[in-house]
Order: sequence, then C-alpha cells, then structure tokens
Amino acid sequence: MTIPMRFGYKASSEQFGPRELLDYAVLAEEMGFDSVFLSDHMQPWMHDGGHAPAALPWLGAVGERTQRVLLGTSVLTPTFRYHPGVVAQAFGTLGAMHPGRFILGVGTGEALNEVTLGLDWPESPERFQRMKEAILLIRELWAGERVTFDGTYYSTNNATIYDRPETPIPIYIGASGPAATRLAGRMADGWITTSGKASTLYTDELLPAFDDGIAKGGRSRDDVDTLIEVKVSFRPDLAQAKENTRFWAPLALKPEEKTGIHDPIEMQRRAEELPIERAASRFIVSDDVEQHIEAIARYVELGFRHLVFHDPGHDQEAFLRLYGEQVLPKLRERFA
Repeated sequence: MTIPMRFGYKASSEQFGPRELLDYAVLAEEMGFDSVFLSDHMQPWMHDGGHAPAALPWLGAVGERTQRVLLGTSVLTPTFRYHPGVVAQAFGTLGAMHPGRFILGVGTGEALNEVTLGLDWPESPERFQRMKEAILLIRELWAGERVTFDGTYYSTNNATIYDRPETPIPIYIGASGPAATRLAGRMADGWITTSGKASTLYTDELLPAFDDGIAKGGRSRDDVDTLIEVKVSFRPDLAQAKENTRFWAPLALKPEEKTGIHDPIEMQRRAEELPIERAASRFIVSDDVEQHIEAIARYVELGFRHLVFHDPGHDQEAFLRLYGEQVLPKLRERFA
C-alpha cells in the first residue's frame, strides 16, 4: 500500500461555533482540500471568544453536508470523559453512515478537558497506558461480537457494536513525544503530530522513534499515514498575518507553563502575557506564496504525507479561498 499525498483543513473548534465550522468544512471541500479534521475540546484554550462544540454530533452533520473529504478527530481522548466502548459505538455509527470517510484520531488528553468534569488527572505514564488499552478495546469491539474485556482500566461484558462499517475505521495516534510516536509506528494506522517546533525534535527524536515502532511492528512507512498539523498564517498583509496568531498564543506556552492548567481564564491570562513574536513562533507567517510553499516543503521532505493546515485567523473563508486558489494547486504540482 502506498500512502497518497493529502492536504487537509483543521477545523478549530476552540475558536468557532458548530454552524460556522460546518460551513467552513463544506467550503474546504469545494476549494479542493482532501480532509477535514476537528479538535475535540470540552473547554477552549481562550475564554474570551472561545468555543467548544462536541466533535461527535458535528462529524455526523458534516458527513451529510459533504461528499468526498475524509473526516476525523485531531484528536479525541478515549480514556476519561469517553469510555472506549462509547467511542467505538459512535465511530461505528459514523462509519456505517459514510463508509471509508472517517478517521479516529486519539491522544492521551489534556487537563483542560477532563479535570473540569471532576475527573482525576494521572501522570503521563498512566495516560499513555490508558490510551493503548483503549485502542485495543475499540478494535476488539469493531472486530467481534459479545466482547468480554478485562483490562487494567476498562472492561466490557458481552458487549456488541451492532452498527459498524465492513472495513474498520483507521485509528491515528496523536503524539509529540517519542513513546507515543513509537506506539503509532507499531500499532496505529496513522501518526498525528504538529509543526512549528525545533527541527531537531523531528529529525532526532520523533521520526527515529516512528521508524523504530514501524520496524517493531514488522511494517513499512507505506503502511502508516504520517499526518502533521501545519500551523500557517498566510495573508497578503504580513502584519495582519502575524496579528492573526494572537488568539492561539496558548500554543506557544512551554509545557511547564501550562501543564495541569484546567481553567481557560487562567490559560488566557498566561497567553496574553506573551509578546506577539512568541505567539507567532509556532506558525509559518508569510505574505508570499513561494516563500510559504518553501516553508511547507520542509515537512514533506521530512516524510509527512498528510498535511493538515491550521490557520489562526478569524476570517476562515478568506484563508480557505486563498489556499484553494493560490497554495494548494502549487503544492499538488510540486508534490502530489
């Protein structure tokens, strides 16, 4: 199997309400994007102007409004506020309604979305093991009937997912560290990570871990999709392109500056203290198409085959049209 080159759109549920996002997803398909991925947050990064529509009903709606694009989560946490069995049922239903179009992207989660519901927030090793066990259970539920599962964290008793597609839905693992990236290479259908970090993180840590996982799983790179959320702010006005990144300043906070924070008001307070240069540091900020494409090309050259573009601005229609008319055709000409 050869993984095709794909270009997707990140629908930012932390920034827009469900109706707006639905229209943007439809426009993304019209403008030639190959996929639409939605974040799944209980709470947004920023309190003022923030949103947090539920991913599962939204995906059902966008499936009905579109015909071609792949649809998925980037990412959903199947370990705390969702039981893995509920996730298996929900995506089984989505896959039965729209066969071959859905991807389940999972991750270990963030305190922001779980602690607010009164749930405990364990250390990273437990969250990792919970995610791994959840994936195993979801796959068992999709593959069999009357599944009895007795894991360390989850269990089922003669559980059956009665409505599911004939072909199991691909599961992608979101990972920004070596352990989860290695797991993605070994057992997932795809790996999701994000751009805008030090180049040595990808070349020296993540990609070697991914290849190690692939080798341990007896697979090749052609068996596993490599998806990267590419943070881009492209506008004809460079000053506007930079200013657009301000709403997403929380992404520029260091792990020690935001780990364990579960209040969007506190997250916003810390983010607003950052200068605009730091807020923009995670993004490819440009006003020139050729320079923009050269910056994106770096990720293709690293081996990523599925680039999902996240624009931080409030005018998403302008972004989608600019990309559809000026950027995607050149990317396809060069890389597809």
